[in-house]
Amino acid sequence: MQQLVRIFEGFASFHPELLQHWQARGAKRLGTEYWLFSAETALDRSAEASMFLRWSMTVDHAWPCVPPKIEGFVDKAVTALVKKFADSPPQQVMVSPLSVGAPHRYYKNLAAQLQQRLRRELARHPTLEVEAQQAQEKSLFVLIGKEGLFAARATPQECRGFYAGGSKLISHRAAHSISRAGAKVAEALHLLPLWQPAPAVGAHWLELGASPGGMTAELLERGYRVTAVDRALMDPRIAAHPQLDFHAIDVRDFRAPSGVKFDALLCDMNGEAEQSLELVIGHLRDLKAGALVIFTMKTPQIENCAEIMHLRRRLLGRAQKAGLRAIVQTHLTYNRQEFTLIWQKI
Repeated sequence: MQQLVRIFEGFASFHPELLQHWQARGAKRLGTEYWLFSAETALDRSAEASMFLRWSMTVDHAWPCVPPKIEGFVDKAVTALVKKFADSPPQQVMVSPLSVGAPHRYYKNLAAQLQQRLRRELARHPTLEVEAQQAQEKSLFVLIGKEGLFAARATPQECRGFYAGGSKLISHRAAHSISRAGAKVAEALHLLPLWQPAPAVGAHWLELGASPGGMTAELLERGYRVTAVDRALMDPRIAAHPQLDFHAIDVRDFRAPSGVKFDALLCDMNGEAEQSLELVIGHLRDLKAGALVIFTMKTPQIENCAEIMHLRRRLLGRAQKAGLRAIVQTHLTYNRQEFTLIWQKI
Protein backbone atom coordinates (compact mmCIF):
# COMPACT_ATOMS: atom_id res chain seq x y z
CA MET A 1 0.00 0.00 0.00
CA GLN A 2 1.12 3.54 -0.73
CA GLN A 3 2.13 5.82 2.14
CA LEU A 4 2.43 9.60 1.91
CA VAL A 5 4.39 11.18 4.75
CA ARG A 6 5.74 14.60 5.61
CA ILE A 7 9.12 14.97 7.33
CA PHE A 8 10.89 18.21 8.27
CA GLU A 9 13.44 19.20 5.61
CA GLY A 10 15.95 19.88 8.38
CA PHE A 11 16.05 16.12 8.95
CA ALA A 12 17.15 15.49 5.34
CA SER A 13 20.21 13.59 6.54
CA PHE A 14 17.88 11.27 8.49
CA HIS A 15 15.55 10.54 5.55
CA PRO A 16 17.40 7.42 4.27
CA GLU A 17 17.51 5.98 7.80
CA LEU A 18 13.81 6.65 8.35
CA LEU A 19 12.76 5.22 4.98
CA GLN A 20 14.77 2.09 5.72
CA HIS A 21 13.13 1.87 9.16
CA TRP A 22 9.70 1.92 7.47
CA GLN A 23 10.86 -0.65 4.87
CA ALA A 24 9.89 1.81 2.15
CA ARG A 25 10.01 0.68 -1.47
CA GLY A 26 10.19 2.97 -4.49
CA ALA A 27 10.43 6.12 -2.35
CA LYS A 28 9.84 9.32 -4.29
CA ARG A 29 10.04 12.96 -3.23
CA LEU A 30 6.88 15.00 -3.71
CA GLY A 31 6.60 18.77 -3.36
CA THR A 32 8.52 19.92 -0.30
CA GLU A 33 8.95 17.71 2.78
CA TYR A 34 6.78 14.89 1.35
CA TRP A 35 7.69 11.30 0.49
CA LEU A 36 5.55 8.76 -1.36
CA PHE A 37 6.48 5.08 -1.03
CA SER A 38 5.07 1.57 -0.88
CA ALA A 39 5.04 -0.51 2.29
CA GLU A 40 3.62 -3.89 3.28
CA THR A 41 1.41 -2.35 5.95
CA ALA A 42 0.25 1.08 7.09
CA LEU A 43 2.74 2.91 9.29
CA ASP A 44 2.44 2.25 13.01
CA ARG A 45 1.58 5.67 14.44
CA SER A 46 2.61 4.49 17.92
CA ALA A 47 6.10 3.39 16.82
CA GLU A 48 9.17 5.40 17.83
CA ALA A 49 9.92 6.69 14.33
CA SER A 50 6.46 8.26 14.14
CA MET A 51 7.81 11.18 16.18
CA PHE A 52 9.53 12.41 12.98
CA LEU A 53 6.23 12.57 11.08
CA ARG A 54 4.40 15.83 10.63
CA TRP A 55 1.81 14.05 8.51
CA SER A 56 1.10 10.48 7.44
CA MET A 57 -1.64 8.90 5.37
CA THR A 58 -2.34 5.68 3.50
CA VAL A 59 -3.23 6.74 -0.05
CA ASP A 60 -6.68 5.53 -1.14
CA HIS A 61 -6.72 7.35 -4.49
CA ALA A 62 -3.83 8.62 -6.60
CA TRP A 63 -3.83 10.44 -9.91
CA PRO A 64 -0.23 10.97 -11.09
CA CYS A 65 -0.45 13.85 -13.54
CA VAL A 66 0.56 17.43 -14.26
CA PRO A 67 -2.63 19.37 -13.40
CA PRO A 68 -1.99 22.42 -15.66
CA LYS A 69 -1.84 20.08 -18.64
CA ILE A 70 -5.21 18.44 -17.86
CA GLU A 71 -8.16 20.25 -19.41
CA GLY A 72 -11.02 20.48 -16.92
CA PHE A 73 -8.82 19.13 -14.13
CA VAL A 74 -11.09 20.18 -11.25
CA ASP A 75 -14.21 18.65 -12.84
CA LYS A 76 -12.40 15.39 -13.55
CA ALA A 77 -10.85 15.24 -10.08
CA VAL A 78 -14.20 15.89 -8.38
CA THR A 79 -15.95 13.25 -10.50
CA ALA A 80 -13.32 10.63 -9.65
CA LEU A 81 -13.27 11.41 -5.92
CA VAL A 82 -17.06 11.50 -5.58
CA LYS A 83 -17.28 8.15 -7.37
CA LYS A 84 -14.60 6.71 -5.08
CA PHE A 85 -15.92 7.96 -1.74
CA ALA A 86 -19.67 8.63 -2.19
CA ASP A 87 -20.66 5.31 -0.59
CA SER A 88 -19.06 6.41 2.67
CA PRO A 89 -18.95 10.22 2.68
CA PRO A 90 -16.43 11.93 4.98
CA GLN A 91 -17.33 14.36 7.75
CA GLN A 92 -15.35 17.12 5.98
CA VAL A 93 -12.94 17.62 3.08
CA MET A 94 -9.52 19.26 3.44
CA VAL A 95 -7.34 20.03 0.40
CA SER A 96 -3.82 21.49 0.48
CA PRO A 97 -0.89 21.97 -1.93
CA LEU A 98 2.09 19.65 -1.62
CA SER A 99 4.36 22.69 -1.38
CA VAL A 100 5.03 23.73 2.22
CA GLY A 101 5.23 27.39 3.23
CA ALA A 102 4.37 29.69 0.32
CA PRO A 103 2.94 27.38 -2.37
CA HIS A 104 2.77 28.35 -6.03
CA ARG A 105 -0.33 30.50 -6.53
CA TYR A 106 -1.70 28.12 -9.16
CA TYR A 107 -1.73 25.15 -6.77
CA LYS A 108 -3.01 27.24 -3.89
CA ASN A 109 -5.96 28.39 -6.01
CA LEU A 110 -6.45 24.89 -7.39
CA ALA A 111 -6.61 23.44 -3.87
CA ALA A 112 -9.18 26.07 -2.84
CA GLN A 113 -11.38 25.35 -5.88
CA LEU A 114 -11.20 21.62 -5.37
CA GLN A 115 -11.95 21.89 -1.66
CA GLN A 116 -15.01 24.07 -2.27
CA ARG A 117 -16.44 21.66 -4.86
CA LEU A 118 -15.75 18.52 -2.84
CA ARG A 119 -17.25 19.94 0.32
CA ARG A 120 -20.42 20.82 -1.55
CA GLU A 121 -20.73 17.47 -3.33
CA LEU A 122 -19.24 15.00 -0.85
CA ALA A 123 -18.85 16.19 2.75
CA ARG A 124 -21.53 15.32 5.31
CA HIS A 125 -20.86 18.58 7.16
CA PRO A 126 -19.59 21.01 4.48
CA THR A 127 -19.63 24.05 6.80
CA LEU A 128 -17.88 22.29 9.69
CA GLU A 129 -14.99 24.36 11.07
CA VAL A 130 -11.60 22.70 10.62
CA GLU A 131 -10.86 22.21 14.31
CA ALA A 132 -14.44 21.08 14.98
CA GLN A 133 -13.77 17.84 13.08
CA GLN A 134 -14.11 14.76 15.26
CA ALA A 135 -10.57 13.46 15.75
CA GLN A 136 -11.58 9.81 15.33
CA GLU A 137 -14.13 10.28 12.56
CA LYS A 138 -13.03 10.02 8.94
CA SER A 139 -12.44 13.07 6.76
CA LEU A 140 -11.20 13.23 3.18
CA PHE A 141 -7.69 14.64 2.91
CA VAL A 142 -6.36 15.62 -0.52
CA LEU A 143 -2.86 16.83 -1.40
CA ILE A 144 -2.16 18.28 -4.82
CA GLY A 145 0.95 19.42 -6.67
CA LYS A 146 2.93 19.17 -9.88
CA GLU A 147 3.24 15.41 -9.32
CA GLY A 148 -0.54 14.90 -9.23
CA LEU A 149 -3.33 14.34 -6.72
CA PHE A 150 -3.26 12.05 -3.68
CA ALA A 151 -6.24 11.41 -1.41
CA ALA A 152 -7.06 9.43 1.70
CA ARG A 153 -10.20 8.86 3.72
CA ALA A 154 -8.83 8.80 7.25
CA THR A 155 -9.29 10.29 10.70
CA PRO A 156 -7.44 13.46 11.69
CA GLN A 157 -5.87 11.52 14.56
CA GLU A 158 -4.50 8.84 12.21
CA CYS A 159 -2.95 11.49 9.97
CA ARG A 160 -1.70 13.74 12.81
CA GLY A 161 -3.54 16.86 11.77
CA PHE A 162 -6.86 18.57 11.09
CA TYR A 163 -5.54 20.02 7.81
CA ALA A 164 -4.29 18.07 4.80
CA GLY A 165 -0.55 17.93 5.37
CA GLY A 166 -0.66 18.63 9.12
CA SER A 167 -1.42 21.69 11.19
CA LYS A 168 -2.33 25.18 10.06
CA LEU A 169 0.44 27.73 9.59
CA ILE A 170 0.64 29.73 12.82
CA SER A 171 2.40 33.07 12.50
CA HIS A 172 5.06 33.97 15.05
CA ARG A 173 4.62 37.62 14.06
CA ALA A 174 1.17 38.14 15.56
CA ALA A 175 0.65 41.39 17.48
CA HIS A 176 1.00 39.64 20.85
CA SER A 177 4.03 37.53 19.84
CA ILE A 178 7.36 37.96 21.59
CA SER A 179 9.32 35.09 20.01
CA ARG A 180 9.02 32.01 17.80
CA ALA A 181 8.45 29.92 20.93
CA GLY A 182 4.92 31.25 21.21
CA ALA A 183 3.99 29.64 17.90
CA LYS A 184 5.26 26.29 19.21
CA VAL A 185 2.86 26.17 22.14
CA ALA A 186 0.08 27.55 19.91
CA GLU A 187 0.56 24.66 17.49
CA ALA A 188 0.78 22.13 20.32
CA LEU A 189 -2.56 23.37 21.68
CA HIS A 190 -4.02 23.35 18.15
CA LEU A 191 -3.08 19.67 17.74
CA LEU A 192 -3.91 18.55 21.29
CA PRO A 193 -7.65 17.97 20.57
CA LEU A 194 -6.58 15.14 18.28
CA TRP A 195 -6.06 13.23 21.52
CA GLN A 196 -7.82 15.12 24.31
CA PRO A 197 -9.36 18.55 25.04
CA ALA A 198 -7.04 21.48 25.68
CA PRO A 199 -7.13 23.09 29.15
CA ALA A 200 -10.15 25.35 29.60
CA VAL A 201 -9.85 29.13 29.49
CA GLY A 202 -8.77 30.34 32.92
CA ALA A 203 -6.63 27.26 33.61
CA HIS A 204 -3.50 27.91 35.67
CA TRP A 205 -0.15 27.02 34.03
CA LEU A 206 3.27 26.60 35.61
CA GLU A 207 5.98 27.54 33.09
CA LEU A 208 9.56 26.53 33.82
CA GLY A 209 12.32 28.54 32.13
CA ALA A 210 9.90 31.13 30.80
CA SER A 211 12.12 34.10 29.83
CA PRO A 212 11.76 36.16 27.68
CA GLY A 213 8.12 35.13 27.58
CA GLY A 214 7.33 33.91 24.06
CA MET A 215 5.23 30.98 25.25
CA THR A 216 3.95 32.95 28.23
CA ALA A 217 2.52 35.63 25.92
CA GLU A 218 0.67 32.99 23.90
CA LEU A 219 -0.83 31.42 27.02
CA LEU A 220 -1.92 34.82 28.33
CA GLU A 221 -3.47 35.68 24.96
CA ARG A 222 -5.56 32.51 25.23
CA GLY A 223 -7.00 33.54 28.57
CA TYR A 224 -4.84 31.38 30.82
CA ARG A 225 -3.23 32.32 34.12
CA VAL A 226 0.53 31.73 34.19
CA THR A 227 3.03 31.31 37.01
CA ALA A 228 6.36 31.71 35.22
CA VAL A 229 9.79 30.87 36.64
CA ASP A 230 13.18 31.97 35.30
CA ARG A 231 16.31 33.73 36.54
CA ALA A 232 16.20 36.03 33.50
CA LEU A 233 13.55 38.74 33.28
CA MET A 234 10.38 38.72 31.21
CA ASP A 235 9.75 40.94 28.21
CA PRO A 236 8.40 44.35 29.35
CA ARG A 237 5.36 43.90 27.11
CA ILE A 238 3.95 41.24 29.44
CA ALA A 239 5.84 41.79 32.70
CA ALA A 240 2.92 43.63 34.31
CA HIS A 241 0.14 41.45 32.88
CA PRO A 242 -2.51 40.87 35.58
CA GLN A 243 -2.72 37.13 34.82
CA LEU A 244 1.05 36.62 35.15
CA ASP A 245 2.80 35.71 38.40
CA PHE A 246 6.54 35.86 37.66
CA HIS A 247 9.24 34.43 39.95
CA ALA A 248 12.76 35.62 39.08
CA ILE A 249 14.59 32.64 40.60
CA ASP A 250 16.21 29.40 39.51
CA VAL A 251 13.68 26.70 38.66
CA ARG A 252 15.39 24.43 41.20
CA ASP A 253 14.62 26.89 43.98
CA PHE A 254 10.99 27.57 43.10
CA ARG A 255 8.32 26.51 45.56
CA ALA A 256 4.67 26.82 44.62
CA PRO A 257 2.61 29.10 46.88
CA SER A 258 0.86 27.21 49.65
CA GLY A 259 -2.34 25.55 48.50
CA VAL A 260 -1.76 26.22 44.79
CA LYS A 261 -2.13 23.33 42.35
CA PHE A 262 -1.61 23.89 38.63
CA ASP A 263 -3.74 22.63 35.75
CA ALA A 264 -0.84 22.35 33.31
CA LEU A 265 2.96 22.63 33.10
CA LEU A 266 5.07 23.92 30.22
CA CYS A 267 8.83 23.44 29.86
CA ASP A 268 10.86 24.67 26.86
CA MET A 269 14.19 24.96 28.68
CA ASN A 270 17.49 24.76 26.85
CA GLY A 271 20.05 22.21 27.97
CA GLU A 272 20.17 18.45 28.37
CA ALA A 273 16.71 16.96 27.91
CA GLU A 274 17.08 14.48 30.77
CA GLN A 275 18.11 17.22 33.19
CA SER A 276 15.17 19.37 32.12
CA LEU A 277 12.79 16.45 32.61
CA GLU A 278 14.08 15.94 36.16
CA LEU A 279 13.16 19.56 36.90
CA VAL A 280 9.67 18.89 35.55
CA ILE A 281 9.35 15.75 37.66
CA GLY A 282 10.41 17.72 40.71
CA HIS A 283 7.33 19.90 40.26
CA LEU A 284 4.76 17.18 39.58
CA ARG A 285 3.72 17.52 43.22
CA ASP A 286 2.46 21.00 42.30
CA LEU A 287 0.10 19.68 39.61
CA LYS A 288 -3.48 18.52 39.89
CA ALA A 289 -4.33 14.95 38.91
CA GLY A 290 -4.97 14.90 35.16
CA ALA A 291 -2.79 17.98 34.58
CA LEU A 292 -1.25 18.45 31.14
CA VAL A 293 2.54 18.55 30.66
CA ILE A 294 4.05 19.97 27.45
CA PHE A 295 7.82 19.41 27.22
CA THR A 296 10.39 20.26 24.55
CA MET A 297 12.97 17.51 24.06
CA LYS A 298 16.11 19.27 22.82
CA THR A 299 18.43 17.23 20.56
CA PRO A 300 21.03 19.72 19.21
CA GLN A 301 24.06 17.42 19.39
CA ILE A 302 22.41 14.19 18.21
CA GLU A 303 23.23 13.24 14.65
CA ASN A 304 21.17 10.11 13.90
CA CYS A 305 17.65 8.78 14.33
CA ALA A 306 18.63 5.87 16.53
CA GLU A 307 20.12 8.16 19.18
CA ILE A 308 17.06 10.42 19.14
CA MET A 309 14.71 7.46 19.53
CA HIS A 310 16.87 6.09 22.33
CA LEU A 311 16.67 9.43 24.16
CA ARG A 312 12.90 9.46 23.67
CA ARG A 313 12.72 5.95 25.12
CA ARG A 314 14.66 6.98 28.21
CA LEU A 315 12.53 10.09 28.75
CA LEU A 316 9.27 8.19 28.35
CA GLY A 317 10.43 5.51 30.75
CA ARG A 318 11.49 8.05 33.37
CA ALA A 319 8.26 10.01 32.96
CA GLN A 320 6.13 6.89 33.30
CA LYS A 321 7.86 5.94 36.54
CA ALA A 322 7.20 9.45 37.84
CA GLY A 323 3.47 9.13 37.15
CA LEU A 324 3.02 10.61 33.67
CA ARG A 325 0.97 9.04 30.88
CA ALA A 326 2.30 9.65 27.37
CA ILE A 327 -0.15 11.30 24.97
CA VAL A 328 2.00 12.04 21.91
CA GLN A 329 5.51 12.88 20.74
CA THR A 330 5.75 14.98 17.59
CA HIS A 331 7.76 17.47 15.56
CA LEU A 332 6.02 20.83 15.20
CA THR A 333 6.42 23.42 12.46
CA TYR A 334 8.53 25.69 14.68
CA ASN A 335 10.54 22.86 16.23
CA ARG A 336 14.02 22.61 14.82
CA GLN A 337 16.44 20.10 16.38
CA GLU A 338 13.87 19.32 19.04
CA PHE A 339 10.57 17.51 19.58
CA THR A 340 7.45 18.24 21.58
CA LEU A 341 6.40 15.58 24.09
CA ILE A 342 3.00 15.76 25.77
CA TRP A 343 2.01 13.89 28.93
CA GLN A 344 -0.81 13.81 31.44
CA LYS A 345 -0.30 13.43 35.17
CA ILE A 346 -1.96 10.25 36.37
